[in-house]
Amino acid sequence: MPTTPARIAVAYHSGFGHTARQAEAVAAGAAAVPGAVAELVPLDELTDELWARLTAADAIIFGAPTYMGSPSAVFKAFAEASADVWADNLGWRDKIAAGFTNSKAMSGDKLNSLVDFAVLAAQHGMIWVGLDVYPGWSKSTASIEDLNRLGSWLGAMAQSDSDLSAEKAPPETDLRTAAALGSRVATVTLRHLRGSLAA
Repeated sequence: MPTTPARIAVAYHSGFGHTARQAEAVAAGAAAVPGAVAELVPLDELTDELWARLTAADAIIFGAPTYMGSPSAVFKAFAEASADVWADNLGWRDKIAAGFTNSKAMSGDKLNSLVDFAVLAAQHGMIWVGLDVYPGWSKSTASIEDLNRLGSWLGAMAQSDSDLSAEKAPPETDLRTAAALGSRVATVTLRHLRGSLAA
């Protein structure tokens, strides 16, 4: 068993606060797993402290809103800047990775953002973890309140009506789905750390 907690970093950008609520739910889900701690790492300023926090993490969960079918420009700037980590002998190699995104449209081409996150993780030599939840809201008897109502597996998706503030959107079902992703990442990270110690 690891003697120190599994450290889960939620590295995210939020334009209007909606994705920040999703990030908070991811972190809460991760922190609820015994043996794990989670911290929010906003990407608005790429400081030395930020890079040090990500270096110290055992898992990094990437998050950003989907704008015009891809992650926000702030997240893209972070992704490009991470080339310095990549160049330093794949500094994030074998860390666990996952992702989440939010948009105002039900689809909004959010899958493209999750693919961007997964490719970024792959280029860093990280190990991707998806969402292990059956799709909700997919039968005539189902409900919009179902977990994973948007039916994503690569990562957690959320939808926020454009005329609602971050206090009211995304809906609770999407936040519960985000928490489920955080919990899964923390659980997988703990297993990964145990396996590394045994190897």
